[in-house]
Amino acid sequence: MFDVVTIGSATQDIFIESDLGKILDLRDPFSSYSMLCFEYGAKIEIDQLAYDIGGGAVNTAVNFANLGFKTAPIVKLGNDLSAKAIFNRLEEKNIDKSLVLQTEEYKTGFSVILTSFEGDRTVLAHRGANSKLTIDEIPWENIKNSRWLYIAPLSGESNLVLDKIAEYAEENGVSMAFNPGTTQIKRGIEDLKKVIYTAEVLIMNKSEAASISGIPETCIESNDSEEFAKKSCSPDINEMLYKLKSYGPKVVVITEGSKGVHCFDGNKIYFAPPFPAKVLSTLGAGDAFASTFVGCLIKYNWDIEKAIRIASVNAAQIIQNFGAQSGLKNFNELEEILSKNIDYKISIY
Repeated sequence: MFDVVTIGSATQDIFIESDLGKILDLRDPFSSYSMLCFEYGAKIEIDQLAYDIGGGAVNTAVNFANLGFKTAPIVKLGNDLSAKAIFNRLEEKNIDKSLVLQTEEYKTGFSVILTSFEGDRTVLAHRGANSKLTIDEIPWENIKNSRWLYIAPLSGESNLVLDKIAEYAEENGVSMAFNPGTTQIKRGIEDLKKVIYTAEVLIMNKSEAASISGIPETCIESNDSEEFAKKSCSPDINEMLYKLKSYGPKVVVITEGSKGVHCFDGNKIYFAPPFPAKVLSTLGAGDAFASTFVGCLIKYNWDIEKAIRIASVNAAQIIQNFGAQSGLKNFNELEEILSKNIDYKISIY
């Protein structure tokens, strides 16, 4: 029996950092965008280069295992060098590999992560075998015999397994955490109602929450153009929390990057500012926060306040390193870090 089964993507990642990238901010009265730009046709010097293993299902499986949970990911790989690298990582982290699928038809997922001088990133992703998971490949008995199912973003055809898996988890009393990706969000809230209703935990970032809830992001107005330029559009978080909670999940979490995290359990709204950290790369911070939050709910009997605090600490460890799994801590280490940062508080209202 597994404590947690994760399902989603597995990738080999290459991290590239160059200070020659320019950040171009574009705004209109309704939205704000930032573009990472390089000179067209130029040869760009790379400051740092790193290789790692990633993907939502593997990132979260590594974290769950590091936190002490018996974990297995359901992912689909090709039969190539990238697949071997992923198998090696799972073995290194003592993660069960029995639910991993392979195919000769498609290549293993692959990503190139371009990191800006500010630490944020743009990802060039080849989904490959990640997008080809089918219903008949799902190990249903293993899901049935697990305590929790963590559904990371599912791309392409793999998205078609989502509804059946959520229904099966509900029928068999398996708790479910749902972190929807772009493919799921494009389906719209009406099509996702059943899946969201069955989730104990629904977690996404602010842009995803705006898209799926239909509540637009509202811009900050200012007569000072310099001050306005420092501020990005901010969604009406509380309205989003209430609307998403109305669809039935036990807890709704909306992450807002460098602005913090919001959570609503139907009675209280929790807000946690980001835990202090020097940002090197933000890739994987969301996976680290989400899986640590779920792990804390399991370990600490649904203590939401504690879960947010500890998850914020673990996410902060990720952004100080290259790689979506580098720097992850176990529960004892996270508790120790918190004990040394007594000024770190969250708000409840």
